[in-house]
Amino acid sequence: MEETLILIGVAAVLILFTFLFIISRYRKCPSDKIMVIYGKVGSTRDGTAVSAKCIHGGAAFIWPIIQAYEYLDLTPISISVDLENALSRQNIRINVPSRFTVGISTEPGVMQNAAERLLGLKLNEIQELAKDIIFGQLRLVVATMDIEEINTDRDKFLEAVSRNVETELKKIGLRLINVNVTDITDESGYIEALGREAAAKAINDAKKSVAEKNRDGAIGEANAIRDQRIQVAAANSEAIKGENEAQAEIAQSNATLRERQAEALRRATAAERIQAAKALEESYAAEEKAELARAARERATQEADILVKTEIEKKRIELEAEAKAEETRRLAKGEADAIYMKMEAQARGMQELLTKQAQGFAQLVAAAGGSALDATRMMLADKMEDLMKIQVEAIKNLKIDKITVWDNLGGKDGTPATANFVSGLLKAIPPLHDMYKMAGLELPDYLAREIKEPFAAQGASTQESEEPAAAGKSTNPEAKA
Repeated sequence: MEETLILIGVAAVLILFTFLFIISRYRKCPSDKIMVIYGKVGSTRDGTAVSAKCIHGGAAFIWPIIQAYEYLDLTPISISVDLENALSRQNIRINVPSRFTVGISTEPGVMQNAAERLLGLKLNEIQELAKDIIFGQLRLVVATMDIEEINTDRDKFLEAVSRNVETELKKIGLRLINVNVTDITDESGYIEALGREAAAKAINDAKKSVAEKNRDGAIGEANAIRDQRIQVAAANSEAIKGENEAQAEIAQSNATLRERQAEALRRATAAERIQAAKALEESYAAEEKAELARAARERATQEADILVKTEIEKKRIELEAEAKAEETRRLAKGEADAIYMKMEAQARGMQELLTKQAQGFAQLVAAAGGSALDATRMMLADKMEDLMKIQVEAIKNLKIDKITVWDNLGGKDGTPATANFVSGLLKAIPPLHDMYKMAGLELPDYLAREIKEPFAAQGASTQESEEPAAAGKSTNPEAKA
């Protein structure tokens, strides 16, 4: 029985020690550290042995003898990097004082790099390693940029530095937390000159902006005053116009208007004196203000008087002009109506006369058997007596004793030139008759009449009849009519 109890006690102690041992080998990883388990920790799918196992924010069992563990501190590391005489792309050496903040990365792949390359290193050793990498990448970024870009576009510079530096830091298991670049300088003073230029530009822009704002304010104030004066003047003008029209309708005379203006001026003067008395009783400042108000009112009263008189004169001129225009328009309309009625009456008379003439001519043509030519001849025969009377009246006071024709007998074969002219005129009638016939016309009977005889006989008879006349005229060069 005792042996059984002893065995049970020993087994219990062994179990207790085993449990305590297991508990002692179970390690928890703090949040600010990375627990790196190394030793026999397993292998990949292709059979390659894993060098270490990284745990962040968890716990794991550490097998005795075959496994061990250490911690990587995640505390940020601040590194001062004072880069001097770095050559920029413009071949100008500059100084770039900066401070970088780095730390061990918790990214799975990068954390494995930290376990393989930084485990066991002290903080200052990690700091120096990171500093060397930062120096090299910072010089590389400065060499690819102009000074203007580095100095003015600081975000672009920091982005390029962060991108290059973080890429290299990840290779050893670190990550870039922050970059802070202070004032960048150069030995030649180029950056300082750029700063002075920018400062001068900023000052000038500020002065220009202030001047523009002052100008805009002054313009706005002047515009507001102008609008106020215009609106007040317009309102006063409308008011004065209405008052003048009402006064003109009621008073019907300039005398009444002047009387009311005088009364208004008297009331205004009395009010000004009352206000001036009150102002004197209160204080000197109030008196000055009242004087200014009084001066303004006097000026307004004078302007109102001028505007009233001007408006009345303008209204009188407009009314006179309208009356004259109306009278001129009425007279012109009456004359135009009279001329129109006269012309219309003449036109109606002319139309009636022409209508009657046309009707009479139509009846005359009908009486002549439808021949317009015979009708015309009848009209001429009817008017012949009157025409003869007119001709006789025209020449009755003329005294024609005789007509003398002087002929130098310069015709052919010694004949007189007058006889030759008459002979040529008679010879021209038959061709003229033929030409009229070709044109569809007919000569009057007193000029030519067609004879049904051969042309030769007609010519002979004509020649025979002409010769005695020519002979008679040639023998008597002087004739009386």
